[in-house]
Amino acid sequence: QVQLVESGGGLVQVGGSLRLSCTAAARTYGTYAMGWFRQAPGREREFVAATDYRGAKTDYADSVKGRFTISRDNAKNTLYLHMNGLKPEDTAVYYCAADWTSPWQTSSRADEYEYWGQGTQVTVSS
Repeated sequence: QVQLVESGGGLVQVGGSLRLSCTAAARTYGTYAMGWFRQAPGREREFVAATDYRGAKTDYADSVKGRFTISRDNAKNTLYLHMNGLKPEDTAVYYCAADWTSPWQTSSRADEYEYWGQGTQVTVSS
């Protein structure tokens, strides 16, 4: 079982930056691939970014490429999402997720992640 807790969300103006964190309560954190997803009101949950268990491989949704960076610190059991150049369409609840079965992959499919956090709200105001 992996418990994930997101933090760092908030209200920011267009063009601003935020850093989301996801801390895992698991001694085996370094063996999971990790991802960030988001869900806006009235919309389905969508893929944002993912990294493999070492942080060596990353993948991004086209909508955030060049603006967001995913990283991880396995010594701290923490996943990060650095978000720059925020736009109103980035407003959503952001979730981190852990993929135990395929740690070498960077899947964009939500159904391939076994564990999920509760989410943190990001609101971008214009």
